Amino acid sequence: MLKDDILALKKEKNAVILAHFYERPEIQDIADHVGDSLALSRIASKLEEDTIVFCGVNFMAETAKILSPGKTVLLPVREAGCPLAMTISAEELKRYREKHPDTTVVCYVNSSADVKALSDICVTSSNAEKIVSTLKGKRILYVPDRNMGNYLKYKLGYDIDIWPGFCPAHNRVRPEDILECKKKWPEAKVLIHPEVQLEALKMADFVGSTKGILDYAKASPDKDFIIGTEEGIMYPLKIQNPDKNFHLLPYGLYCHDMKITHLEDVYRALKTSTYEIIVPEEIREKAKKSLDKMLEMS
Repeated sequence: MLKDDILALKKEKNAVILAHFYERPEIQDIADHVGDSLALSRIASKLEEDTIVFCGVNFMAETAKILSPGKTVLLPVREAGCPLAMTISAEELKRYREKHPDTTVVCYVNSSADVKALSDICVTSSNAEKIVSTLKGKRILYVPDRNMGNYLKYKLGYDIDIWPGFCPAHNRVRPEDILECKKKWPEAKVLIHPEVQLEALKMADFVGSTKGILDYAKASPDKDFIIGTEEGIMYPLKIQNPDKNFHLLPYGLYCHDMKITHLEDVYRALKTSTYEIIVPEEIREKAKKSLDKMLEMS
């Protein structure tokens, strides 16, 4: 079986497989560690294996390389990108910084190494509010997700400059979608990722990262939940809570890039050491400062 071949190659190459919660179920099943961006970032910084096979999208693999420069980091599918990360370039951010040199740039982890290198601190969906709350009184630019930026502005009451990027999948969620689901399941708790638009977030019982949503559902005594994040989370939700019911919000909560990786790609990556992630040392050192600061404050 292909899974057995992958496990054998993994042992032979002294490799570890990391996978995001949004990956296909069969990819999550073969991973040594499954998590959200913060958890996988922490794991990547402490691994002993020589090779990291990152089943996710390119910014995640770059983050692993930034934190583990001496290791080989492989992204099984070269084209696995992040539409949100691509809404900002290093050149655009550099121009902004030149015009506003007194600004503290807070960079969502869904961004390229080049953008992280130009940022003061990196955040994830699970720690953004905690970290940004410490910046009261400073001029802040939040990049690149406008929806999470607007949510932080709403929760903290800070005057934050917000980049206009967004995740195409999460951005589709509308208040009327939630109302439609609540008609069907009126007692269900609404759990939503902060990459969703603010008016929909205001209707949630809980706003949090993928891991936060999983933890909330597991700890809650409730039995019905309406889920507002990429559909890949439904797999671990159902595994961890077989006695509970989960209803995905409709209309396109699907990320093509997170589903582009198949078992055959993981096997090829291990067999041929493709596709290796390279981050220039000058960029890596600068990007690591923003990630280190995040990890210190999380």
